[in-house]
Amino acid sequence: MTDIQTILVAGRSGQVAQALAATTLPAAVKLVALGRPDLDLLDPKSIALAMDRVSPDLVINAAAYTAVDQAESDDTNAFALNADGAAHLAKAAAERGAPILHLSTDYVFDGSKSGPYVETDPVAPLGVYGASKLAGERAVAAENPDHFILRTAWVYSAVGKNFVKTMLRLAETRDELGVVADQFGNPTSAADIAYGLIAIAQRLKSGPAGFVPGVYHMTASGEASWADFAEAIFATSAALGGPSSRVNRIASSEFSTPVKRPANSRLDCSRLSAAFGVTLPDWQGSTLACVAQLVETKGWNS
Repeated sequence: MTDIQTILVAGRSGQVAQALAATTLPAAVKLVALGRPDLDLLDPKSIALAMDRVSPDLVINAAAYTAVDQAESDDTNAFALNADGAAHLAKAAAERGAPILHLSTDYVFDGSKSGPYVETDPVAPLGVYGASKLAGERAVAAENPDHFILRTAWVYSAVGKNFVKTMLRLAETRDELGVVADQFGNPTSAADIAYGLIAIAQRLKSGPAGFVPGVYHMTASGEASWADFAEAIFATSAALGGPSSRVNRIASSEFSTPVKRPANSRLDCSRLSAAFGVTLPDWQGSTLACVAQLVETKGWNS
């Protein structure tokens, strides 16, 4: 594997892609983030043209169909992007000798395990979104031998649609919010995911020795319920003069959604730490930073 000087990111408008674009890169590393129409994962010809134009040394797939509930009635499009599109990108990267870092999700698990999930635990997605992402994992692995699949969870940032922005927006007009307290996971900042991806890319540039292709978990350190997460958001926002609401801790059964969420989304990231020396920061500090940015810009409605 040659030194990584050019990184191609698929999914220009997503939270992680935007975080990658805002990341300070090591010297001599160039990052090119592309989206439709310049890079359309549903169009292999578009992918080939983008690859030829950019000539990447490494590819990051940060593009995905992420509307969890909508996917239940839109399975064709979910699988087209999350599975077929991922396969097209991985294959094109392999044909040019480029490894691929592919983002996946905690939703490949059903949440029935009592402790944090490790990479070798049985997968059993509860809905179309999780199933389509699992299919994408398998397609990427089949199409590119140099694949590194990073499962992450509960992603948030100051851009796009996510839990942090939703909580602050609702708190503007509501004194109390019912938030699920019996689902647990690892709230993970897109900025921290971007840091992890670049760190992995830098480790890979010296060669493949010691780095085993496959699945790795990459989430923030620490765990929380959705209610814990909301309370941390509001505590920070209130301290900075932003919107805040009282959290009414409710059971999942009191909050109906088209697809059931895993009760346990916690991921064990020790394999990533051992292999690459990468550990993401604690979720609480990163949440504070994101909320502070949103309060300063009043960006929760954007």
